Amino acid sequence: MHKIRSTFTVSDFIIDELNSISQELNEKKSHIVEKALSMYFDTLDEKLSDQRLKNLENDQEKIIPADKVFKELGL
Repeated sequence: MHKIRSTFTVSDFIIDELNSISQELNEKKSHIVEKALSMYFDTLDEKLSDQRLKNLENDQEKIIPADKVFKELGL
């Protein structure tokens, strides 16, 4: 996997926590942030799935059958 350097701003409390955990676990801060974001994205995926199901139940979204999608895509 290719790594990309990024810059972002977070509160000093978060940085203090990150530094402390990094030292205690002897892990790179970037590794801790990457793992934390990955776990958070899993949580967001679940939240999005729940929202989509709710939208389906409330007729705010419609299901398109796979065969119709495949046909439109020429597959």
